[in-house]
Amino acid sequence: MSDAKLTFPHPPARPNQPVDFSNIVVPKAGLLPVPPLDLAPQDAQPFARGLIRVMDDTGTPVGPWAEYLGEMPADDLRKGLRDMLKMRAIDRRMQNAQRQGKTSFYMQSTGEEAIGCAFQRQLQQGDMNFPTYRQQILLVAADYPLEPMLGQLYSNDLDPLEGRQLPIMHSARDYGYFSVSGNLGTQYVQAVGWAMACALRGDGKIAAAWIGDGATASNDFHSAMLSASVYQPPVVLNIVNNQWAISTYTGVAAGKSETYAARALGYGVPALRVDGNDFLAVSAVSRWAIERARKGFGPVAIEWFTYRAAAHSSSDDPSAYRPKDEAQAWPLGDPVDRLKAHLIDRGEWSEERHVQAGAELLDEVTQVQKQVEAHGTLVNPQPASPTAIFNGVYADMPEHLRRQRQEMGY
Repeated sequence: MSDAKLTFPHPPARPNQPVDFSNIVVPKAGLLPVPPLDLAPQDAQPFARGLIRVMDDTGTPVGPWAEYLGEMPADDLRKGLRDMLKMRAIDRRMQNAQRQGKTSFYMQSTGEEAIGCAFQRQLQQGDMNFPTYRQQILLVAADYPLEPMLGQLYSNDLDPLEGRQLPIMHSARDYGYFSVSGNLGTQYVQAVGWAMACALRGDGKIAAAWIGDGATASNDFHSAMLSASVYQPPVVLNIVNNQWAISTYTGVAAGKSETYAARALGYGVPALRVDGNDFLAVSAVSRWAIERARKGFGPVAIEWFTYRAAAHSSSDDPSAYRPKDEAQAWPLGDPVDRLKAHLIDRGEWSEERHVQAGAELLDEVTQVQKQVEAHGTLVNPQPASPTAIFNGVYADMPEHLRRQRQEMGY
């Protein structure tokens, strides 16, 4: 008789069970040093298996990474906080619009905003993000206009992609936002290829790849890691570990790996693991990683440890697979609340200003949303001319398509 058996990873708690995060070790802030830019993978073990934190439990920055970052200007921190609040206003309004049938699909980024917001601010013009479907905060932090952003979600005539992409799959080259792919993981190999081209051109630009914890189980993740290890291009390989892949617990993708960052070490890629809900930690590590890549020290992987507070998408019901109060119990807190507390502690913010800022940003988003909806929604569609389906497909329209368009009367 064989003793072999199958095991199936289970989350720490299911609906109607007490929240249980006892398996998560949260070290004190400020423990890990800042490594040299030429950090070798064999020396990255403490960074890949630990957790870089800058703000302590009172919101005070401490330790070597806080010294490396320096005291961030209050205006920069307020801008970051307002961008995160703006993202939450967009999420709130667009989730409601989907529920009202005005658009077909939406994905919120609630709880993860600090990661993209702080990372984007360390990039330069010409750098390119290769995002997943949950990194729209990169666009907000890059000051992408609201009108085309919302137009894409409604697929109306304000959509710069002319309805050719699923809502939330934005594309904005001038803002360093590569076209989002519906196939999970493909953006990872694309980012490595882009970074290889940057190195060949010697243009000083870098690529930033983004992937969720679930998609690290895809072949493209491993192909990208291997190529990055072989060719050493200027790429930052971001892994957003938000604990859930759709309705699947992160343990399914992680297997027996200690951390996702540690997985990169096996490919010879140095890696760091960071508190993704700590705006200052994200800012510091992003600055370090981007400088490393730009100065020719090769790829680096970062696991951003965070929590997906909202549903996976508008098609998902998280109450079916996790306790309803799990998000409130997340041991690393909420990124907006933590940055707010830090600013208040510095005397640069207040509860009153926070409430006012939230109301102002919600009003701004609401007003633009109404203007965009006037151009058409699923409830009140304003169809484009059928001739639009022929445009933008070929540089020179083939004769058979020209005939088809003429047969349609256009």
